[in-house]
Amino acid sequence: MRNSLLSVLILYPTWSWCQTNAMLAAQADQVVTLGEWEERWQEGRTGFHQLHPHKLLENNIDKVLARRTGVRFFFPLCGKAVDMKWLADMGHSVVGVEIAEQAIRQFFEDNNITYSEEPVPAIPGAKVYKSSEKNITLYQCDLYNFSSSIEGQFGAIWDRGSLVAINPKDREKYASLIISLMANDCRYLVDTLLYDPEIHSPATLLGPPFFVPDEQILSLFGNNCDIELLQSVDGLTGTQRAWGLNLTEIVHLITPKSN
Repeated sequence: MRNSLLSVLILYPTWSWCQTNAMLAAQADQVVTLGEWEERWQEGRTGFHQLHPHKLLENNIDKVLARRTGVRFFFPLCGKAVDMKWLADMGHSVVGVEIAEQAIRQFFEDNNITYSEEPVPAIPGAKVYKSSEKNITLYQCDLYNFSSSIEGQFGAIWDRGSLVAINPKDREKYASLIISLMANDCRYLVDTLLYDPEIHSPATLLGPPFFVPDEQILSLFGNNCDIELLQSVDGLTGTQRAWGLNLTEIVHLITPKSN
């Protein structure tokens, strides 16, 4: 993890703890309800959805797989990510959790995948959608009602748009859930965002997506896991860059510490 923190200092040498804490404080009380997320899907406000597999996943898939085949992947807050079909087509299995029923149905319909739907007795009010021809299972429920008692643990987790989307006050609860879902050989790839505080004032950083500094990745997962910085890239579109914004997308590989 030391190399990861040094990399961030190289990216933004003018950062200080005061600036980081100010940015965290500005978003600390931000809350997006489950109903609001469902409304976003119903109204088509899903600019975060990508039409192609995420480049950071493609670039780092070999490190996630680590020469394994038939890996069980977990997708927290999966939306209708095309990454799920991409991995299933490679022979892996996918389990996702998403609150918006519309997103789940659109995933199967957009990809012409037939599916079944049934209730989940262990989670009141939840539904599970299962692909008929692909090994893809998606749960429609509150993420925090999901647990290893439902689907066991996983060999890999792809977290793009989940840690940065949850309410900041819930990050410790979220990390505890993720750690509980990690098998001993799990490789957790997490995509986060860094904003340059010299350009962005705390007031402009109200998410989602929320600011997640490397220091918080360390505090959330460092006691139980090893953390490696794999890649950092410009996270902006051309239009956003023309507005004078500065955003870096960071991907870390997190693995359980060996006993």
